[in-house]
Amino acid sequence: MRRLTPYLLVLPGGLWLAVFLVVPMVFMASVSTQEGDVVNGFVQTFNVGVYGDVLAQYGGHFLRSASYGLAATAISIVLAYPVAYWIAFRGGSRKSTYLLLVLLPFFVSFVLRTVSWKFLLADDGILLAPLKSAGLLAEDFHVLQTTAAVIGGLVYNYLPFMILPIYVALERVDPRTVEAAQDLYASPRQAFMKIVLPLSLPGVFAGVLMTFVPMTADYVNAAILGGPENTMIGNIIQTEYLMNNDYPTAAALSFTLMAALLVGIFAYARVLGTENVLEAAAR
Repeated sequence: MRRLTPYLLVLPGGLWLAVFLVVPMVFMASVSTQEGDVVNGFVQTFNVGVYGDVLAQYGGHFLRSASYGLAATAISIVLAYPVAYWIAFRGGSRKSTYLLLVLLPFFVSFVLRTVSWKFLLADDGILLAPLKSAGLLAEDFHVLQTTAAVIGGLVYNYLPFMILPIYVALERVDPRTVEAAQDLYASPRQAFMKIVLPLSLPGVFAGVLMTFVPMTADYVNAAILGGPENTMIGNIIQTEYLMNNDYPTAAALSFTLMAALLVGIFAYARVLGTENVLEAAAR
Protein backbone atom coordinates (compact mmCIF):
# COMPACT_ATOMS: atom_id res chain seq x y z
CA MET A 1 0.00 0.00 0.00
CA ARG A 2 2.87 2.37 0.77
CA ARG A 3 4.19 1.92 -2.74
CA LEU A 4 0.83 2.99 -4.16
CA THR A 5 0.48 6.06 -1.95
CA PRO A 6 2.46 8.46 -4.22
CA TYR A 7 0.46 7.34 -7.26
CA LEU A 8 -2.85 7.70 -5.42
CA LEU A 9 -1.88 11.24 -4.42
CA VAL A 10 -1.10 12.12 -8.04
CA LEU A 11 -4.22 10.38 -9.39
CA PRO A 12 -6.77 13.25 -8.88
CA GLY A 13 -4.51 15.80 -10.56
CA GLY A 14 -3.63 13.36 -13.31
CA LEU A 15 -7.29 12.61 -14.02
CA TRP A 16 -8.07 16.35 -14.07
CA LEU A 17 -5.33 16.98 -16.64
CA ALA A 18 -6.37 13.97 -18.71
CA VAL A 19 -10.03 15.00 -18.85
CA PHE A 20 -9.64 18.75 -19.29
CA LEU A 21 -6.32 18.99 -21.15
CA VAL A 22 -5.32 15.80 -22.94
CA VAL A 23 -8.79 14.83 -24.21
CA PRO A 24 -9.61 18.30 -25.62
CA MET A 25 -6.18 18.48 -27.29
CA VAL A 26 -6.68 15.07 -28.93
CA PHE A 27 -10.11 16.19 -30.12
CA MET A 28 -8.67 19.47 -31.44
CA ALA A 29 -5.91 17.57 -33.25
CA SER A 30 -8.59 15.47 -34.94
CA VAL A 31 -10.57 18.58 -35.92
CA SER A 32 -7.50 20.23 -37.45
CA THR A 33 -7.25 17.51 -40.13
CA GLN A 34 -10.94 17.50 -41.04
CA GLU A 35 -12.65 19.15 -43.99
CA GLY A 36 -16.15 20.55 -44.42
CA ASP A 37 -18.31 23.33 -43.01
CA VAL A 38 -20.82 23.90 -40.23
CA VAL A 39 -23.77 23.42 -42.61
CA ASN A 40 -22.80 20.05 -44.09
CA GLY A 41 -20.61 18.95 -41.21
CA PHE A 42 -16.94 18.11 -40.97
CA VAL A 43 -15.42 14.86 -42.19
CA GLN A 44 -12.11 13.38 -41.13
CA THR A 45 -9.87 13.37 -44.22
CA PHE A 46 -6.48 13.64 -42.46
CA ASN A 47 -5.80 16.83 -44.38
CA VAL A 48 -2.39 17.74 -42.92
CA GLY A 49 -1.89 20.26 -45.69
CA VAL A 50 -3.89 22.76 -43.64
CA TYR A 51 -0.80 23.32 -41.48
CA GLY A 52 1.22 24.45 -44.46
CA ASP A 53 -1.64 26.67 -45.58
CA VAL A 54 -1.96 28.47 -42.24
CA LEU A 55 1.81 29.03 -42.06
CA ALA A 56 1.85 30.50 -45.55
CA GLN A 57 -1.19 32.68 -44.93
CA TYR A 58 -0.59 33.79 -41.35
CA GLY A 59 3.18 33.56 -40.96
CA GLY A 60 3.42 37.32 -40.52
CA HIS A 61 0.91 37.22 -37.67
CA PHE A 62 2.95 34.53 -35.90
CA LEU A 63 6.08 36.67 -36.18
CA ARG A 64 4.25 39.77 -34.99
CA SER A 65 2.84 37.93 -31.99
CA ALA A 66 6.26 36.56 -31.09
CA SER A 67 7.89 39.99 -31.42
CA TYR A 68 5.20 41.61 -29.27
CA GLY A 69 5.57 38.86 -26.67
CA LEU A 70 9.37 39.15 -26.60
CA ALA A 71 9.28 42.95 -26.34
CA ALA A 72 6.65 42.93 -23.60
CA THR A 73 8.51 40.20 -21.69
CA ALA A 74 11.80 42.13 -21.84
CA ILE A 75 10.10 45.31 -20.63
CA SER A 76 8.39 43.34 -17.85
CA ILE A 77 11.76 42.04 -16.60
CA VAL A 78 13.20 45.56 -16.54
CA LEU A 79 10.19 46.88 -14.61
CA ALA A 80 9.55 43.88 -12.37
CA TYR A 81 13.06 43.19 -11.08
CA PRO A 82 13.54 46.50 -9.21
CA VAL A 83 10.05 46.23 -7.73
CA ALA A 84 10.60 42.66 -6.57
CA TYR A 85 14.08 43.54 -5.28
CA TRP A 86 12.79 46.49 -3.27
CA ILE A 87 9.94 44.49 -1.72
CA ALA A 88 12.23 41.57 -0.86
CA PHE A 89 15.09 43.59 0.67
CA ARG A 90 13.46 46.88 1.68
CA GLY A 91 9.83 45.97 2.27
CA GLY A 92 10.32 45.09 5.92
CA SER A 93 7.16 44.29 7.84
CA ARG A 94 4.99 45.71 5.04
CA LYS A 95 5.91 43.14 2.39
CA SER A 96 2.43 41.64 2.47
CA THR A 97 0.89 45.07 1.88
CA TYR A 98 3.14 45.76 -1.10
CA LEU A 99 2.40 42.34 -2.59
CA LEU A 100 -1.32 43.03 -2.16
CA LEU A 101 -0.87 46.26 -4.10
CA VAL A 102 0.86 44.31 -6.87
CA LEU A 103 -2.06 41.89 -7.02
CA LEU A 104 -4.76 44.55 -6.62
CA PRO A 105 -5.43 44.90 -10.39
CA PHE A 106 -6.48 41.24 -10.48
CA PHE A 107 -9.53 42.15 -8.41
CA VAL A 108 -10.86 43.76 -11.62
CA SER A 109 -11.73 41.88 -14.80
CA PHE A 110 -8.93 41.52 -17.37
CA VAL A 111 -11.15 42.98 -20.09
CA LEU A 112 -12.34 45.89 -17.93
CA ARG A 113 -8.75 46.82 -17.08
CA THR A 114 -7.83 46.85 -20.76
CA VAL A 115 -10.91 48.82 -21.77
CA SER A 116 -10.11 51.41 -19.09
CA TRP A 117 -6.77 52.05 -20.81
CA LYS A 118 -8.64 52.58 -24.07
CA PHE A 119 -10.61 55.40 -22.45
CA LEU A 120 -7.48 56.87 -20.87
CA LEU A 121 -5.47 56.80 -24.09
CA ALA A 122 -8.23 57.92 -26.45
CA ASP A 123 -7.47 60.96 -28.61
CA ASP A 124 -10.03 62.98 -26.64
CA GLY A 125 -9.39 61.17 -23.36
CA ILE A 126 -8.45 62.66 -20.02
CA LEU A 127 -4.73 62.23 -20.70
CA LEU A 128 -4.21 63.37 -24.29
CA ALA A 129 -6.99 65.97 -24.65
CA PRO A 130 -5.54 68.45 -22.09
CA LEU A 131 -2.04 68.08 -23.58
CA LYS A 132 -3.37 68.74 -27.08
CA SER A 133 -5.36 71.74 -25.83
CA ALA A 134 -2.20 73.15 -24.23
CA GLY A 135 -0.31 72.71 -27.48
CA LEU A 136 2.11 70.19 -25.98
CA LEU A 137 1.02 67.49 -28.43
CA ALA A 138 0.08 67.68 -32.09
CA GLU A 139 -3.60 67.35 -32.91
CA ASP A 140 -2.97 64.22 -34.98
CA PHE A 141 -0.96 62.54 -32.21
CA HIS A 142 -2.48 59.25 -31.08
CA VAL A 143 -1.52 56.27 -28.96
CA LEU A 144 -4.30 53.81 -29.65
CA GLN A 145 -4.04 51.49 -32.64
CA THR A 146 -0.25 51.46 -32.40
CA THR A 147 2.32 48.82 -31.55
CA ALA A 148 3.29 50.75 -28.42
CA ALA A 149 -0.29 50.62 -27.13
CA VAL A 150 -0.55 46.85 -27.59
CA ILE A 151 2.82 46.12 -26.00
CA GLY A 152 2.04 48.54 -23.17
CA GLY A 153 -1.25 46.77 -22.54
CA LEU A 154 0.50 43.40 -22.46
CA VAL A 155 3.06 44.66 -19.97
CA TYR A 156 0.41 46.22 -17.75
CA ASN A 157 -1.80 43.14 -17.66
CA TYR A 158 0.94 40.54 -17.14
CA LEU A 159 3.51 42.46 -15.06
CA PRO A 160 2.44 40.87 -11.73
CA PHE A 161 3.21 37.44 -13.19
CA MET A 162 6.80 38.59 -13.57
CA ILE A 163 7.07 40.37 -10.22
CA LEU A 164 5.84 37.51 -8.05
CA PRO A 165 8.23 34.70 -9.10
CA ILE A 166 11.21 37.08 -9.04
CA TYR A 167 10.17 38.21 -5.56
CA VAL A 168 9.90 34.60 -4.36
CA ALA A 169 13.41 33.88 -5.65
CA LEU A 170 14.87 37.03 -4.07
CA GLU A 171 13.11 36.33 -0.80
CA ARG A 172 15.07 33.07 -0.57
CA VAL A 173 18.42 34.86 -0.86
CA ASP A 174 20.12 34.86 2.53
CA PRO A 175 21.18 38.46 3.33
CA ARG A 176 24.21 37.04 5.14
CA THR A 177 25.68 35.93 1.80
CA VAL A 178 25.56 39.52 0.57
CA GLU A 179 27.12 40.72 3.83
CA ALA A 180 29.85 38.10 3.48
CA ALA A 181 30.62 39.32 -0.04
CA GLN A 182 30.88 42.88 1.23
CA ASP A 183 33.17 41.74 4.06
CA LEU A 184 35.41 40.32 1.34
CA TYR A 185 35.60 43.82 -0.20
CA ALA A 186 33.06 43.23 -2.94
CA SER A 187 31.34 46.37 -4.14
CA PRO A 188 27.51 46.51 -4.05
CA ARG A 189 27.49 45.97 -7.81
CA GLN A 190 29.81 42.96 -7.56
CA ALA A 191 27.73 41.48 -4.73
CA PHE A 192 24.60 41.85 -6.81
CA MET A 193 26.12 40.41 -9.99
CA LYS A 194 27.88 37.50 -8.27
CA ILE A 195 25.38 36.64 -5.53
CA VAL A 196 21.89 38.09 -5.90
CA LEU A 197 21.40 37.90 -9.65
CA PRO A 198 22.48 34.23 -10.08
CA LEU A 199 20.30 33.19 -7.14
CA SER A 200 17.31 35.04 -8.60
CA LEU A 201 17.56 33.40 -12.04
CA PRO A 202 14.96 30.73 -11.19
CA GLY A 203 12.46 33.52 -10.57
CA VAL A 204 13.34 35.23 -13.84
CA PHE A 205 13.06 31.90 -15.65
CA ALA A 206 9.63 31.23 -14.15
CA GLY A 207 8.52 34.80 -14.82
CA VAL A 208 9.43 34.55 -18.50
CA LEU A 209 7.45 31.32 -18.84
CA MET A 210 4.44 32.84 -17.08
CA THR A 211 4.42 35.97 -19.23
CA PHE A 212 5.81 35.18 -22.68
CA VAL A 213 3.40 32.32 -23.41
CA PRO A 214 0.13 34.14 -22.57
CA MET A 215 1.42 37.41 -24.06
CA THR A 216 2.15 35.78 -27.40
CA ALA A 217 -1.24 34.06 -27.48
CA ASP A 218 -3.15 37.10 -26.20
CA TYR A 219 -5.86 38.66 -28.36
CA VAL A 220 -7.67 41.03 -25.97
CA ASN A 221 -5.04 43.77 -25.93
CA ALA A 222 -4.63 43.78 -29.71
CA ALA A 223 -8.41 43.86 -30.21
CA ILE A 224 -9.01 46.73 -27.76
CA LEU A 225 -5.84 48.83 -27.93
CA GLY A 226 -4.55 47.97 -31.39
CA GLY A 227 -5.71 48.38 -34.96
CA PRO A 228 -5.72 46.34 -38.18
CA GLU A 229 -1.93 46.57 -38.39
CA ASN A 230 -1.55 45.13 -34.89
CA THR A 231 -3.56 41.95 -35.30
CA MET A 232 -2.00 39.04 -33.41
CA ILE A 233 -2.37 35.35 -34.09
CA GLY A 234 -4.80 35.07 -31.16
CA ASN A 235 -7.16 37.45 -32.95
CA ILE A 236 -6.99 35.27 -36.08
CA ILE A 237 -7.77 32.13 -34.07
CA GLN A 238 -10.71 33.86 -32.39
CA THR A 239 -12.06 35.02 -35.75
CA GLU A 240 -11.73 31.59 -37.35
CA TYR A 241 -13.42 29.87 -34.41
CA LEU A 242 -16.25 32.26 -33.55
CA MET A 243 -16.94 34.23 -36.73
CA ASN A 244 -15.87 32.17 -39.74
CA ASN A 245 -16.69 28.83 -38.07
CA ASP A 246 -13.64 27.37 -39.81
CA TYR A 247 -12.76 24.95 -37.04
CA PRO A 248 -10.02 22.99 -38.86
CA THR A 249 -8.09 26.16 -39.68
CA ALA A 250 -8.53 27.50 -36.14
CA ALA A 251 -7.40 24.19 -34.62
CA ALA A 252 -4.38 24.04 -36.94
CA LEU A 253 -3.47 27.61 -35.98
CA SER A 254 -3.76 26.73 -32.30
CA PHE A 255 -1.50 23.69 -32.62
CA THR A 256 1.03 25.59 -34.71
CA LEU A 257 1.15 28.35 -32.11
CA MET A 258 1.56 25.82 -29.31
CA ALA A 259 4.38 24.05 -31.17
CA ALA A 260 6.15 27.35 -31.88
CA LEU A 261 5.91 28.38 -28.22
CA LEU A 262 7.25 25.02 -27.06
CA VAL A 263 10.22 25.29 -29.43
CA GLY A 264 10.89 28.83 -28.22
CA ILE A 265 10.68 27.83 -24.56
CA PHE A 266 13.02 24.86 -25.00
CA ALA A 267 15.48 27.07 -26.90
CA TYR A 268 15.28 29.65 -24.13
CA ALA A 269 15.88 26.99 -21.48
CA ARG A 270 18.79 25.63 -23.51
CA VAL A 271 20.45 29.03 -23.81
CA LEU A 272 19.89 29.98 -20.19
CA GLY A 273 20.87 26.53 -18.96
CA THR A 274 18.24 24.82 -16.88
CA GLU A 275 20.90 22.97 -14.91
CA ASN A 276 22.33 26.27 -13.70
CA VAL A 277 18.84 27.52 -12.87
CA LEU A 278 18.01 24.39 -10.90
CA GLU A 279 21.35 24.54 -9.08
CA ALA A 280 20.66 28.14 -8.11
CA ALA A 281 17.15 27.23 -6.96
CA ALA A 282 18.49 24.42 -4.77
CA ARG A 283 20.87 26.70 -2.87
